[in-house]
Amino acid sequence: MHKKATHPNSFLTALEPEVRQSLESLGARLSYQPRSTLFHQGDPSRHVVLILDGWVKVTSTSRTGEEALLALRGPGDILGELAAIDGGSRSAAAHVLLQITAIVIDGERFVGFLTKHPPIALALLRHISRNLRESDRHRLEYVSTSSSARIAARLLELAARHGTHTPDGVVIDLPLSQRELATAAATSREVAARTLRALRERDVVQTSRQRIVVVRPEVLRSLCRSVPTDT
Repeated sequence: MHKKATHPNSFLTALEPEVRQSLESLGARLSYQPRSTLFHQGDPSRHVVLILDGWVKVTSTSRTGEEALLALRGPGDILGELAAIDGGSRSAAAHVLLQITAIVIDGERFVGFLTKHPPIALALLRHISRNLRESDRHRLEYVSTSSSARIAARLLELAARHGTHTPDGVVIDLPLSQRELATAAATSREVAARTLRALRERDVVQTSRQRIVVVRPEVLRSLCRSVPTDT
């Protein structure tokens, strides 16, 4: 199994150890294999998933059938909290990228626990606020930066959140396709491929099948700040 330390900004990290243990005791510990679906977009299910190990991709599909990668979630993250809280259907789908171990909690039990433990409710509110701020920042990028700058930004985010430092650079060892990287940057697969090829030629990144090594992150940061010259 692909293991990685819990991210310092994750939901579970914000909880005191005894509180986290109480929360996890509400559900069942389960394992899911790659390509498993935790829930589909539009599902009426209400359960909440706490990821202990592994990685999940969160996607949304438009009415025309176009799928967009919205987020990657890993150790310490929570999935499905919005549907549990407001009773609505799933706003996105969640698919397993790398085998996960997770705690699955019934939605009603989860909400009941929140009402009795205000610190957990506050931690969840902060977690949701961070995600909203990230979404707002991405929307601003879409109207104010170039496609290549957005590709660079997504690579930096992947390296910071999901990367492993090695002598060769920061390895992003997640099974993401060029199309998924492109949709995460709100651009086309062709633009993503062209941008990655240019970055490879400058030895900024190295790529192989579903694996990227960020060799010169300072160049990516510079590209993020550059004046838009493409769309």
